[in-house]
Amino acid sequence: MTMEYESNSWIWDGLYYYPHFFGGLMLTAALLGVSTSYFGGIGVFSLPHLWSDCFHKKKCGKKKRVRVYMDGCFDLMHYGHANALRQAKALGDELVVGVVSDEEIIANKGPPVLSMEERLALVSGLKWVDEVIANAPYAITEQFMNRLFNEHKIDYIIHGDDPCLLPDGTDAYALAKKVGRYKQIKRTEGVSSTDIVGRILSSMEDTKACEDHNNASLPRDPLRAIQSKDAHLSQFLPTSRRIVQFSNCKGPGPNARVVYIDGAFDLFHAGHVEILKKARQLGDFLLVGIYTDQIVSEHRGSYHPIMHLHERSLSVLACRYVDEVIIGAPWEVTKDMGQSDPYEVAKSMGIFQLLESPKSITTTSVAQRIIANHEAYMKRNAKKAVSEKKYYEQKMFVSGD
Repeated sequence: MTMEYESNSWIWDGLYYYPHFFGGLMLTAALLGVSTSYFGGIGVFSLPHLWSDCFHKKKCGKKKRVRVYMDGCFDLMHYGHANALRQAKALGDELVVGVVSDEEIIANKGPPVLSMEERLALVSGLKWVDEVIANAPYAITEQFMNRLFNEHKIDYIIHGDDPCLLPDGTDAYALAKKVGRYKQIKRTEGVSSTDIVGRILSSMEDTKACEDHNNASLPRDPLRAIQSKDAHLSQFLPTSRRIVQFSNCKGPGPNARVVYIDGAFDLFHAGHVEILKKARQLGDFLLVGIYTDQIVSEHRGSYHPIMHLHERSLSVLACRYVDEVIIGAPWEVTKDMGQSDPYEVAKSMGIFQLLESPKSITTTSVAQRIIANHEAYMKRNAKKAVSEKKYYEQKMFVSGD
């Protein structure tokens, strides 16, 4: 029997008809933005003789690996951050990432949504990251730059083509540029942490407006709710090239143990990283199903998901523990899609396992942090919106990287 990986049919046919041959596990977890209760719980080889010949004939110097450094706040981690780090890694052999401290973010941008621990988990979970430096400074000072060059053996410092200005208006990367150790990448269009915060705040305002109308016994206009939601959606449209750039571009081996897990993966966070890590440890190949916007909306409400299907798909693909994704996975993993329990068939086949995230963070809890401190985030967004508007006005072309 042969299975063509290019077709999605091997996934379901293999699971349904050949559970022992397929050798996989079916998993689910708290990935719809709620707690686990929502689901009822949730090489190097040596060639001594060749080396000896090389050593005696001539000095065999190993080519120096180029180490590049990129820093950021990485608050509300999204596929734009991931794409920036992918581009940075392409400029060298090893990528070291600095995660700016909470104190520095507060001083320069306003309060972060995610803690240092959560941001570190997200950055460390990206497939292009080799090392992480915690509590990095917001500005590249001479002292820190020397530390990068001497202690971490950094060759180049990387940043996007969008300006990064300090409160006094100076360039945060001026010193790196001055010494000729600076390289630039292109910013990913269509998304930013500011935009995501705006979506959450707008959702809060729209929900409150609906509640006020209900309390006043006024009829709710469903078309207005849809239009309001659409007004805050990202305009990003992925290309096949971008998906390939994020993909591992390989299928499971002939005897691979394939693990499948599905969910919404909205506002990709540290809890998602940890659950995907646990899932990957159960097999050789991790396949992740990502629910459609319609399915998420049906189960979580009309103002969900916050990130649309393509955005969520890229965020999941960027995770180092993920081998492949199904973009627009069904809610029920069955042949006829007619069961009340979406995992009934998997359970009956003995290939279902429930995983619980070791972290309490959920999509809902992240959104609640922003809503609870909405005034501070509204001020931060207003300030950031000005600089982003200026960036787009001065931009000469749209990046294709």
